[in-house]
Amino acid sequence: MSDPLNREKKNPLADVAASPDATARYLADVQRVLLDIGGNLEILAREIHLHCRHTHVEGDRFYDAWMRARPVEKALKDVLKNVEGVTKGLEKSAYQRRAHDEAVAAADAKRKEKALEKARKKNPPQLNSTQGNTGQVPQQGNVRYDEPASIYDLRNDRRSA
Repeated sequence: MSDPLNREKKNPLADVAASPDATARYLADVQRVLLDIGGNLEILAREIHLHCRHTHVEGDRFYDAWMRARPVEKALKDVLKNVEGVTKGLEKSAYQRRAHDEAVAAADAKRKEKALEKARKKNPPQLNSTQGNTGQVPQQGNVRYDEPASIYDLRNDRRSA
């Protein structure tokens, strides 16, 4: 088996992968390069469009050159679409890398919260039910549901008459 410390020596991107900020910087650099390549490919697509559509052979109808150019133009259009997809994917990857670190940081707190909730479900707090219907006035904070809560509830309460 390989030692994790030796893995870092072999792979120069291990340090980049360990930090979300370094990952974001690296992916932004790659994205800049791809956007530059995409710009160059757009210029190339325009030039190919002009050259291929204006290349006529003797005996061509007016649309034959356009029809021959379409597969070439479509291929470059697909490449440009893929480059755009890759750049969007790089941006999404940087956000997901940061979200991963935030989730790892919050995992311990979530586990503790779940453990407390589980303990509360197993041992719910006991309500004090020793007063019963003896006519005693309930203590402050101990609300009984069978007694009127406001003066408007007195209309329907038969004991108040």
